[in-house]
Order: sequence, then C-alpha cells, then structure tokens
Amino acid sequence: MATVPPKIKVLFSGNERLQKLKEAFHGKYGQEPLFFACAPGRVNLIGEHIDYCGYAVLPMAIEQNIVAAVSVSDSKTIQLANTEPKYKDFSVSVDGLSIDRENPQWHYYFLCGVRGIQEHLSLSSLAGMCCMVDGTIPASSGLSSSSALVCCAGLVTMEACQKALSKVTLAETCAKCERYIGTEGGGMDQSISFLAEEGTAKLIEFNPLRATDVRLPDGAVFVIANCCVEMNKAASSHFNTRVVECRIATKMLAKARGLDWSRLLKLGDLQKELQVSLEQMLELVEELLHPEPYSREEICKTLGISTEQLCEDILSANTQHATDFKLYQRARHVYSEAARVLQFKAVINMHFNFSSCTLLVKNLEQLRLLKAGAVGSRLTGAGWGGCTVSMVPGERIDSFLQTVREHYYAPDARRSALEKQSLFVTRPGGGAAIFIEE
Repeated sequence: MATVPPKIKVLFSGNERLQKLKEAFHGKYGQEPLFFACAPGRVNLIGEHIDYCGYAVLPMAIEQNIVAAVSVSDSKTIQLANTEPKYKDFSVSVDGLSIDRENPQWHYYFLCGVRGIQEHLSLSSLAGMCCMVDGTIPASSGLSSSSALVCCAGLVTMEACQKALSKVTLAETCAKCERYIGTEGGGMDQSISFLAEEGTAKLIEFNPLRATDVRLPDGAVFVIANCCVEMNKAASSHFNTRVVECRIATKMLAKARGLDWSRLLKLGDLQKELQVSLEQMLELVEELLHPEPYSREEICKTLGISTEQLCEDILSANTQHATDFKLYQRARHVYSEAARVLQFKAVINMHFNFSSCTLLVKNLEQLRLLKAGAVGSRLTGAGWGGCTVSMVPGERIDSFLQTVREHYYAPDARRSALEKQSLFVTRPGGGAAIFIEE
C-alpha cells in the first residue's frame, strides 16, 4: 500500500460525474479547477462504538464519496460551493477560520479539515482556494458523509499548499480536527477513508494506527438501505454522551481495582493496564458496575471529586447538562463488541464462502432482509440517522432490491421519493485520492 494518497490522471471525457463537476465549477467561478480531491464514505461491517475506546473495528470504504474541484490563488479567501442547492455558498478569509460548534453547517466540516492540516503543518498562512463540492453519500445515513467531507478538505488543503503527508498522518490529523466541531470520535471513519483499498475490508487498529486486509467472500456485494431519517450527530449531545459514559466507566472500574484512574481515559487502556482478557473484563463489569444509571453524585463520591471537577476534567462541552450515565451498559457493549470483531475476522479469514457468514448473523433482528436473500444484515449508524447494510450474493441482488423497495420504500411517499439515493449497491472501494485531468 502506498504511503501517500495517490495522484491519478483521469480522462474526463469518460467520467460523466467529474465532467459535470468541472462544468459546475467553471459556471460558479469562471475558471478551470486545478485538481480534484476525493474521499470515500464507509460502512462499518462490525465494531460499533468501540473505536473511541481504543478497540479495533472492521469497516470498508464504499464507492459513494465526496469529491471537490479546486483552484488555488493568492486571494487569501476560501470560497465554498456545493452542487446540492440546499447547501449554501460560503466564503471566509484564510486568516479567520472560526468554526461554530453551535451551528454545525456543511461548510464548518470542510473548515475542520482545512484548519487541522494548517495546524499540523504549522502554516502561518494558507493559499486562497475556490472549491466546488459534490457528494454521493446520503447525509446522516451512518455512512460517514461528514467525516468524508473533513477528509476531503484535509486532502484539498495539503495539495493546495503543495505538501505531502502520509495516509496515516492525514487520517490521524483529520480524526483530531473533527473535534473542532465538537464530535469526540475515535478515528475509524477517517482511517478507512484514507487507508482503504479497492476490493477489501480493513481491520483498523489504533495506537499505533494500522490497517490489515480482510478478505470478504467471493462474489459478495453490499446493499445499503438508508432509513431516510436525518440527524446531524454534532447538533446533539447523544454521540458525545456515549463517549463520556465509556470514559467514566473506565475511571470507575480503575478506581475499584486500585489503579490511578485519573490517567486512564479508555476502556481499552484499562484492559491493557490490568493485562486480562476481554472475557475477564466482562466479568469485572458484571462484578463492579450496576445496571441502573449512575447519578453525578454517585460518580463524584466514588471518585472523590467535586461536581466542578467532573464537568471540567471528564465531561465534554456539550454533555455538561447530563445527570444520569449508563456505565454498565456501555462497558458491557464495548468489551463484548471488541470480542465480536476478532471473532468475525477469524471466521472470515478461515472461510471464504457465504455459509460461514450466515453463521454469524442468525441472531440478528434483520430477519426480513435475511429471508429476502441476504446472508448477513445489520444496523449501522442507528441513533444518528442510520441504515442497514446487507451482504448479498450477486445473483440475488435484483430480487433483494425489489423486496426492500416493496416493503420499506414504496409504502411511504417520502421514502419512495428518496429511494434512488437511499437504496444502492456497493463494493469495497478505494481510499482518498487526488485526480488530475489527463
């Protein structure tokens, strides 16, 4: 795998989408783009809500992506436009890249990527840019459209400033800079966006960041069915509440085991400190945490801290209002899900056929999708928009799509109108890249 994002020469006459984006760019700015940057969305095959706890996840990039056409100037201004009319134009001085956490609009995600690369490279000033963005990832669908936009912007900034950063550095930088808008993610989305390779899923591990190929069954394709309920996770505290609950659970368990809890932030770090198995960590959770939500008072009393210390040192900016915390449920999920990721990888590495995958999904609630022809189906992104991802043998695709249309999209006029961009087939796609017209 190349260490830096590839630069690919493309014949635009054979690529309708890039040609249309080029024309839209010229219509908006009256000039030709210098280059195009692309970052894919992703679907997580297994490993939900554990990356920010330090555990490995198993996503794949999808063929749907974010592409930006870019020109560079000495204007000292960044001008942003989007081919989707509902996303309004935006312009900002390169010397005033402020990001409004209280108003997480599309252009602020783009500025996260710009600012992150600027700070990583210690650039005193940025080149002026004109950018036209085009996306094929359904918004708020659990397919990482926002992180793909951040990654695309980071790649744009690197190329515009004529710098070269490795894929790993770009992934780590973009993961950190998404926190400018308030999301305390773990880095899965950005890692697969840069480290993906066409035709394979990836086991993504952290500290240090690394990606290992995971071969999927021959002939497998994936069907994404978006629920069409949109929710911007940065616009609420729900996502960060889960992060904070895992953080507090780490500290409560560490305290109960006589460790220096103040320096431990992640459930994965706690396991390493205790040097025990995931199964033993689950036993500790059952022994030391109770299923009822924990109040602020109980947490502070157990840790021997004040409410002010809890707010300043442990809670995030948008979870200051939280009063009850589900510590048992979060810790139990993290340790059991981390084990499932490793089990899935072990099975998929031993058996390259569909029958082995069927064994992994017998207990999933997506029974209708299984009956329709999927060998595996699960929810992803549920709670902040969301979709189902189903692994389907190629010969069953048409009948499977028809069943999903009839049972989910057709009965609802709103969903039916959104079907074209909400129900689609994808295969493991490649990672972020720069495109230059041949």
